[in-house]
Amino acid sequence: MIDAICSELVLRKAEYPDVIETIYFGGGTPSILPVADIGKILNTISKHYDAGTSSEITLEANPDDITAEKAVAWKTIGINRFSIGIQSFDQQYLQWMNRAHNASQSLECIELIRNTGFDNFSIDLIYGTPGQPIADWIKDVQKAVELRIPHLSCYALTVEEGTALYHLISAGKKEQVNTDEQASQFQKLLEITNAAGYHHYEISNFAQPGKESRHNSAYWDGIPYLGVGPSAHSFTSNTRSWNVAHNVEYIRNIESGTRTFTSEKLSPVDALNEYIMTSLRSSKGISKEKLTLNWGTEKMDQVEKNLAKHLLSGNVITTTTGWKLSETGKFLADGIASDLFLLQNDQ
Repeated sequence: MIDAICSELVLRKAEYPDVIETIYFGGGTPSILPVADIGKILNTISKHYDAGTSSEITLEANPDDITAEKAVAWKTIGINRFSIGIQSFDQQYLQWMNRAHNASQSLECIELIRNTGFDNFSIDLIYGTPGQPIADWIKDVQKAVELRIPHLSCYALTVEEGTALYHLISAGKKEQVNTDEQASQFQKLLEITNAAGYHHYEISNFAQPGKESRHNSAYWDGIPYLGVGPSAHSFTSNTRSWNVAHNVEYIRNIESGTRTFTSEKLSPVDALNEYIMTSLRSSKGISKEKLTLNWGTEKMDQVEKNLAKHLLSGNVITTTTGWKLSETGKFLADGIASDLFLLQNDQ
């Protein structure tokens, strides 16, 4: 798999001539890989791409995978940021989510990476677990603030059809998700992080000043990116592509020189709808100037017409440059974005 990923990096170089600003090891549990394998991928990037000396290089890691020895080795090969799947500091919710780590490891791994010299990292927290009192969620957020975590990614628990959790809930063996409770917990999250000086720069992301994720911000700003490996998605010049998901097929395609990905050219309306979706999630909001420049006055007027009811409700507010979600509108971001989408016959 590592050889195939490195080969794909070489094969697809022509698609990404720009300077590499960020590198992100994600999509699962890359922290279980031997450090030498991660180093091999980084060396391939350095050899074949214009990788700047100030690149943000993030590794997704599970708390139970982080050891003092690994932390030092990761730092040595160039990792300078972590995204850690803490999920909760409360043991009962970790057990409910079937997490491999325990509450003690959640705390220990943060101390460990700090002692190794890492001052730029993020943790994931999950809220809205069925049966979770709001007081327990407040404790999780307050603990993160007390620990001075540089960056928080906080997600409402969602139940995907076909998952084990979906079947357990459908069978009445686990409690249903309560979206009203999730909304209340989201509001508390906003209050606590705002009081602690965090910048709420995207719906699910909160950062101490200067600790915003450069990699994730690039997605929301529409900057091209190259995804490598099974199931990876890429975006370059209004073209989206996605790799085959099956591991064996992916490796076989690379070894035989067969194309690993499928691609599609975004129509102007598709590109506009993507811009609406990503920019609305960002604290920057939708820019009237960018809408007009890229899609014309007529499209900008259509979006503004679709915005009317949300402006009236107060879920969207007018800014000096365009529009953005209000505090009450942030929990409704996906629904509001879909209301603003233009249809293909609006080409």
